[in-house]
Amino acid sequence: MVLSLAACTSKEQPRDDRALRAAQTYYEALCAGNYEAYMQGISDIDSLPPVYRDQLLVNVKQFMARQKAEHGGISEVRAVTFKSDSLQHRTDVFLMLCYGDSTKEEIVVPMVERGGAWRMKN
Repeated sequence: MVLSLAACTSKEQPRDDRALRAAQTYYEALCAGNYEAYMQGISDIDSLPPVYRDQLLVNVKQFMARQKAEHGGISEVRAVTFKSDSLQHRTDVFLMLCYGDSTKEEIVVPMVERGGAWRMKN
């Protein structure tokens, strides 16, 4: 359904809007426990030394375990807005993390475009 909706759209998404949607998608994968999909959203992840990549994965899993223990986990990720910085060639994406205990936290995810795809800045 999403593909057919996108195919019917006559306008191409603005670059920065794609950054916002990509960041939201990566964090939704993280919340669903799909750590590999989240990790693939990190800029230049394939060029990192395996030891460093493995440590990042451990950190991500620890982060999610801590969120579950402290707040009942992240129940929803909402896209809020974005701000582009043309001088640094990046877009800061603002996401709202909604927790299981009904608290909310706004985070900033710096995004960079690599090879036509938006990735989280490492």
